[in-house]
Amino acid sequence: MVGGAGPASGPPEAVGADEAGTAELERLLREVAATIRHRGRRALAGLGITLPQFDALNQLKRGGEMTMGELCDRLQLASSTVTDLIDRMERAELVRRCRCDADRRVVRLQISGRGMAVIDEVLRTRAEYLATVLGRLSRREHKQVAAAIRLLHAHVTAPEAP
Repeated sequence: MVGGAGPASGPPEAVGADEAGTAELERLLREVAATIRHRGRRALAGLGITLPQFDALNQLKRGGEMTMGELCDRLQLASSTVTDLIDRMERAELVRRCRCDADRRVVRLQISGRGMAVIDEVLRTRAEYLATVLGRLSRREHKQVAAAIRLLHAHVTAPEAP
């Protein structure tokens, strides 16, 4: 890892919270993420898919089969909103509703082959764009950026201490 220790222990000489530096880094991270997402949205538009539909597909890919309530929780959207979203996605053959064999009242959502293909295409488009940008860096710069992002990811995703 860059700078020494991992996320649990912190670096030996932690850098103080420099407000101007932190604000700038937050802005830069937001702009990088937004630019990559924008490239993905272009691919979505070409596939006739909306961003909320893509988010739902990603949740279904990560979580496997789930109920409408579980998807509502993951998307943090109201049931009526998700129901309308899934209705449109089902008509577009991106997802399927399947009755649970054990309890026919329970309906589970599954991503379809077409839905998986949409995710793969959008992620491929984003990755190609990022590869193009990273290709402009020297080998040394590329390694530095990768190490810094891995370190930041480790700290951001580390469980919070009690």
